[in-house]
Amino acid sequence: MKLGKINNLIGWAFVLLVFVTACSKDPNDPGKEYAPNMYLPVGYEPFRQEKPNPINPMGITMRLPVEGTVARRNYTTQFGEGDSAQVDLMVYNIHADSIEVSSRVLKNPVPLNEKTLAEGKVLYDRYCQHCHGATGAGDGKVGGMYKGVPNYATDAYKNLNEGHIFHVITFGKARMWPHASQVTPEERWKIVHYVQKLQKGS
Repeated sequence: MKLGKINNLIGWAFVLLVFVTACSKDPNDPGKEYAPNMYLPVGYEPFRQEKPNPINPMGITMRLPVEGTVARRNYTTQFGEGDSAQVDLMVYNIHADSIEVSSRVLKNPVPLNEKTLAEGKVLYDRYCQHCHGATGAGDGKVGGMYKGVPNYATDAYKNLNEGHIFHVITFGKARMWPHASQVTPEERWKIVHYVQKLQKGS
């Protein structure tokens, strides 16, 4: 009988000891865990290299893709034909906050003709007209909800140059969201041609 009581006391003492040692003053410390890696796996951010990854070759976190399998947009454009053809790589790396620089240095590489103007109108109708309106008066249905959409033909906006317009399409401004992910640089320049036509009220 005494042996049973002793075993009981030892058992309760062990349980009490587990409770006391498992508690921690740090609320973020989970204490002793069974198979902790089941709950706390080693995480590797795919686009960051904070520590060597022992699983992948060369310790990198992101696997190198198989050559030729990652699609990249080709912004190399060609205007004209024969010897007079101009090839232009439309890479735009001016910072979002540098609208003054864009206004000063950017020139429209897309030639202005009936074809590019017609393409610009199609793109404008698709991406811009719902806010800026069919004539650029800022009276589109969505523009009516946003308020403050400019009228291109007014004195304040009719003199905005091509670089400024391209930059705003790319990065957005005020309530206008950026459209770089929806519209390629060549398409943006075609829209610029059409917006400049609207600035003249035609």
